[in-house]
Amino acid sequence: MSAVWTAAWAAVRRRMLQTIVIGVVVCASTATIVMALGLLESSAAPFDKAFATQRGAHLAVAFDSARTTAEQVRQAAGQTEYAGPFEQATVDTSTSPVFMGTLTVAGRADPGGQVDRLTVWQGRWATAPGEIVLNRPPGGGEGPTGHGLEVAAAGLPKLTVVGFAHSVTGSADAWVTPEQVKALHPTALQMLYRFPDAGTAAEVAEDQKSVTQGLPEGAVLGSLSHLTVKDKVTSELGVFIPFLMIFGLLGLVVAVLIVANVVSGAVVAGFRHIGMLKALGFTPGQVMAVYLVMVSIPAVAGCVLGTVAGNFFAKPIVQDAVEGFGVTEMSFAPWVNAVALLGMPALVISAALVPALRARRLPAARAISAGTTTHTGRALRIQRWLTGTPLPRSVSLGLGVPFARAGRSALTLASVVLGVMTVTLAAGVMMSVTGYNNAVRPSYADRVEVLAGRPQGLPPMMNPAMGEPPNATLSDADDEKMLRSLPGTAAVLAISELETEVAGGTQNATIFFYRGDIGALGPRVLTGHWPDGPGQVVVPSRFLNQRGLAVGDTITVQAKENRTALKIVGVVLTNNDDQIFADWSALSVLAPGTRAHSYQARFTNSTDRATYTAAIAKGDSGLRVMPPRDGSSSTGVIIVSASITLTLVLGAVAALGVFNTVVLNARERRRDLGMLKSIGMTPRQVTAMLVTSMGALGVVGGLAGVPLGVAAHQLVVPAMAHAGQADAVDVLMEVYHAPALALLALAGVVIAVLGALVPARGAARLSIATVLHNE
Repeated sequence: MSAVWTAAWAAVRRRMLQTIVIGVVVCASTATIVMALGLLESSAAPFDKAFATQRGAHLAVAFDSARTTAEQVRQAAGQTEYAGPFEQATVDTSTSPVFMGTLTVAGRADPGGQVDRLTVWQGRWATAPGEIVLNRPPGGGEGPTGHGLEVAAAGLPKLTVVGFAHSVTGSADAWVTPEQVKALHPTALQMLYRFPDAGTAAEVAEDQKSVTQGLPEGAVLGSLSHLTVKDKVTSELGVFIPFLMIFGLLGLVVAVLIVANVVSGAVVAGFRHIGMLKALGFTPGQVMAVYLVMVSIPAVAGCVLGTVAGNFFAKPIVQDAVEGFGVTEMSFAPWVNAVALLGMPALVISAALVPALRARRLPAARAISAGTTTHTGRALRIQRWLTGTPLPRSVSLGLGVPFARAGRSALTLASVVLGVMTVTLAAGVMMSVTGYNNAVRPSYADRVEVLAGRPQGLPPMMNPAMGEPPNATLSDADDEKMLRSLPGTAAVLAISELETEVAGGTQNATIFFYRGDIGALGPRVLTGHWPDGPGQVVVPSRFLNQRGLAVGDTITVQAKENRTALKIVGVVLTNNDDQIFADWSALSVLAPGTRAHSYQARFTNSTDRATYTAAIAKGDSGLRVMPPRDGSSSTGVIIVSASITLTLVLGAVAALGVFNTVVLNARERRRDLGMLKSIGMTPRQVTAMLVTSMGALGVVGGLAGVPLGVAAHQLVVPAMAHAGQADAVDVLMEVYHAPALALLALAGVVIAVLGALVPARGAARLSIATVLHNE
């Protein structure tokens, strides 16, 4: 064994260039796959762990206390494991010293129980009148987290925050004692259920039927499945998984191809070395072991570095995404790193096995003879044919080089194809993300957004950096009339906002009521139609997907003491999961007499923005024109940045494969290069010949890689959209156009030329004397 190690280590030191290539390729591939597997494991693990620890509710149901009683809902539950019923009230904190939105408050005697056990991580549980416990994840989360805060609402008693608890199923925003909740005017009864089988949406639906059967019609105000909660909290992290998985798989395949190419080249280039080892007494098995150990050394080193790098780059992304679970220190499951540390070297050794077996079978005499015999190569016939073409001699010779080692050229071509595929896929993902952000967060040069007043549900002070909220001096109708009368106005849209609670859990949503030129300035309707009646709304696809709803379903919303049922009649192109869009006629039901809180105005191309803004201020000094929106999103920025980084990494890896091929070709053809230079070929022509040999593979790789990249985009982007609870709309899918595809096809040539240039120039600088001396 010591002889094998000594020979392998000597081969590693002698072939340092190939050793570095293998190490870098394996490192990049391992880092990518660790990031992908780590995100995959982390996207579900925090929720599942917290859900099991707290015995979270598989289903939360809100019952109308005016239509049913606590005894009725308990009897309907039968033998099902449940907690409740808890009386549930809605508290509007718009007049509270600290604004917390609209809170769903449940009356609960203690945080324990057989379902939805709450974790009181700071302070204590509410045990006396005037005390309240807020739902916050451990570590803070969003919103105020200081003890002694007061929660107040008009006509309701003041409540002091005495502690913070966390419900993994989000059963309520806050809790008070059962006696205290009666003073908050509860309107619903909350039941929390656990079922033996609730792993699918169909099973949860059947379970809901069983616990609501026999109750009066209209008793159920809404329900919330644990699957919906899980999908919602893991959706942001889930967007990255399909994206990184495909890059990880591409990195693996490229690594296998390049390792196979390197080892195959090492066997071919080391024929004499193989013969000498066998002549010295090495058995065929020992010769094979030498080549496998030679590859394993850089593979293991690269794998360890890649695992460390993958953890370093992935954990900050995961940490940001799981903050809602209260996870303070993020660590991947042991299997993630184990798969990388054991799997990647195994893949590398498997890739090296075929050429190593060739070295094992090669007889000593033949190996020594092969190492000293000049071979014309299988490219001779093609090169002779190319000589008759009008191409320059260096180009014609270069085009024939790939045919000399067809297997090596095929592996190199495959790595170039995958490199182009990666570039095409990454470009498509970036265009999809950018197009989607521009569609859902538009920033138009010909539009202004004008604030007129404070929407209901907002605190008396807005963002302090913005100063006091606006207060229009004219009436709603007069403001709209003034905007429409301004020179250059093309369209005007009046908007009013209202924060509401969606029955069936802690699902708050903001309803936007539109009046005016909706077709010109309103959100784009993807399916269905814009509301044409007071009981109709349109919502984003994320709203539907996260709540398990569909077009045609009805939701119940409540704003203060007003409650109404709304039918979903369409889907609009926005990215929010907590927005509802309605016609102005619906506003009179939930908040009669409310004026527009903002306006959107579009002006003609010939109108100057500054002049138009000044005219608005002159028409009503109480209006405030907002600066143009920033259309970027944090998730989009991360995906675009990751796309660029991974493209550069995998493109460089593919170029390393080309680099290695040119090094091997130049080493094998040293005598040919010396003879060509002796009859007058210049170093520049030698460089052109070797670069052309790879450039031809780059052209073919570009033509083959682009359609593969487009096909991968059509699979990956819908998966990313689905993971993010959105739909694969046209702005995501229809991003490739002919000019872009032509440029992407050139990526193959760029990868091939960049990979070939340095070793080609090195071969061109070889002197004739050096070649003859080596011979």
